[in-house]
Amino acid sequence: MFKGSTWDFFRGGARTAAARDAAWRATAKAAPKAPTQSAARARVLCVASGKGGTGKSVVASNIAVLRARAGEKVLLIDFDAGMANAHLLLGVQPKFDLGHVLDGEVSAAFAAVPGPHGLYMISGGVGRASLLNPTPRELERLFTALAPLETEFDLIIVDHGAGLSYATLAHMAAATELLLVTTHEVTSLSDAYALYKQATVVNPSIHVGVVLNRVPDELAARSAWTRFQGAASKFLAKTPEFIGWVPHDEAVSHSVQARQPVTLRDPESPAGQAIAKISRWDAIDQIRRNGSFYDAARRALR
Repeated sequence: MFKGSTWDFFRGGARTAAARDAAWRATAKAAPKAPTQSAARARVLCVASGKGGTGKSVVASNIAVLRARAGEKVLLIDFDAGMANAHLLLGVQPKFDLGHVLDGEVSAAFAAVPGPHGLYMISGGVGRASLLNPTPRELERLFTALAPLETEFDLIIVDHGAGLSYATLAHMAAATELLLVTTHEVTSLSDAYALYKQATVVNPSIHVGVVLNRVPDELAARSAWTRFQGAASKFLAKTPEFIGWVPHDEAVSHSVQARQPVTLRDPESPAGQAIAKISRWDAIDQIRRNGSFYDAARRALR
């Protein structure tokens, strides 16, 4: 689907494969026992933003925790490859990450670590050059490794890096639901619109919900949404769904420093209550798949 100039733009040059530690790989070969299998495939929710600094990972990690606390088997995949921070927000210390899965050193199940309320997460790794510009072949190998986890969880939340990476495009092509996080600022709205536009190009049937985060007040949120909705309606002849807005709140900063989700540390805070409401977005429960999400993502690479 993404051939020619699109791939040339995102590739960013070749890289040298990292050397593998054979002894370490041998000890990591056997994956730990996975969560109880479920007959149906997991619902997959992609979370993305047009630019950095929107608080996307805060929103994604809190939704994952709240869904897990409600009794779902939830896996959070931090696909902000090489610049991951979801593990910090959740207060977990994973030994392995997507880079190890990509290199074949461990299985995806082995890389998944438990977090609050039975949540599992896979880290994207920090400072891993191999994950910044993966080739289509490498992404296909990674998607193949992740696919078995779809039968082990009720919900998989994919927290993407900011912007339009090749991995994000492939995920959006396979997704039925996308949560788009932005702020009220003009630059953030502009980049969010660009991502929304591209999402509808690679997947015309995708259902997109917008969250305005770190907003000073309701008036600013409504004004920002009106501008976004107006542009989408005028130039794309379609608009996403407005899910809600999250106020700028020092409770979030304190929770980040404490490495504990704000919805657990300070659930009565304005931000905590707003994110809790967003976590109950109806579309998350309505996601249904007839086949494998990651098989569809692999097909999008071809």
